[in-house]
Amino acid sequence: CLFSLILLVTGQPAKSKRPKEPGENKIKPVNKKVKPKIPRMKERESADSSLKSQSILTQMTDKGHLQKLSATLSLSAGESIELRCKGSNVTWNYPSYLDTFKDSRLSIKQLGRYSQLILTNSTAADTGEYSCWLQLCNGNKCRKDETKTGSTYIFFTDKEELFVPTPSYFDIVYLNPDKPAVIPCRVTTPSAKVTLHREFPAEEIEIDGTDVTYDVKKGFVYQHPTSDHKGIVYCKAESQGAPQISIKYHLLYVEVPKGPPSTTIAASSTRAEVGDSVHVSCTVLGEPDVEVNFRWQYPEQESKRPVIIQNFWRLINRGTGHTTRISKSVLLVEDFEARDAGNYICIAQNLQGETTVATKVELN
Repeated sequence: CLFSLILLVTGQPAKSKRPKEPGENKIKPVNKKVKPKIPRMKERESADSSLKSQSILTQMTDKGHLQKLSATLSLSAGESIELRCKGSNVTWNYPSYLDTFKDSRLSIKQLGRYSQLILTNSTAADTGEYSCWLQLCNGNKCRKDETKTGSTYIFFTDKEELFVPTPSYFDIVYLNPDKPAVIPCRVTTPSAKVTLHREFPAEEIEIDGTDVTYDVKKGFVYQHPTSDHKGIVYCKAESQGAPQISIKYHLLYVEVPKGPPSTTIAASSTRAEVGDSVHVSCTVLGEPDVEVNFRWQYPEQESKRPVIIQNFWRLINRGTGHTTRISKSVLLVEDFEARDAGNYICIAQNLQGETTVATKVELN
């Protein structure tokens, strides 16, 4: 009996049949120090990744809270937005037309440790990428700090404007064989179904996901443009309502980026009555910095028939970060006569050569 009592007191194994209390067999903490190897590895990985890239872009919500931004953000047109970037020397990037038109709805301020961008009364045209980064400066020389940047693409949705509005009703897209070409029919509603169509012959263009792809932030992309892709195309979008049509895009295949002028000619009418006013337009599409000179040949030119010739040019946004120069010469014939019927020839010339085009105007 004494031996049995000693075993119980000294804690030797003795099974108890009583039921366990709730939570009794949970592991209890002990005082023994153990190196937290895994957590430390995660901390190191997190620290390393923050050195590579650290997003400094946040949004101020209606409730006065700052929240991190994902790659895309959808807001309704008409809403205002406030973005902030941490840092004392911040540079912003946003849709370029806001600068072009010096839009008073946009304001940017540096406020101590952060920069603030506010856009009020947003419209569908404000859809695009908004980004910021820190500048590292040494004297007058500054460079972008690649480790501290932020970017988001904001859709300002508008049922009446499924396509992001553009300043023109017609745009030019160059098809160059050595780089992708973008048809920039961007939408304001990311869930919209968008298709690409050729004007002539009228058909929907198949999007195979390889040679022709669609990017909601860019538009349709021809990965390997060929001369078969040239022509006039447009996009169609549908989203809970009647489909909408984009502007038209003229796809021009350019074998060599620089060369003699790409020239077209058109008369206001190919048949004219006596006394009509007829104008003939000669148009060149080319690189922004390439000047074009025009010469004309027309009926009764040698007899010094009075005509009016006007030359002008302008730059248009190609929608892909590039611009195209449109050079135009317009010949006007007032009080059309029988002697004015015939061929009107335009010779367009630049440093790489010249191109001759012609059209005929007949007496009705």
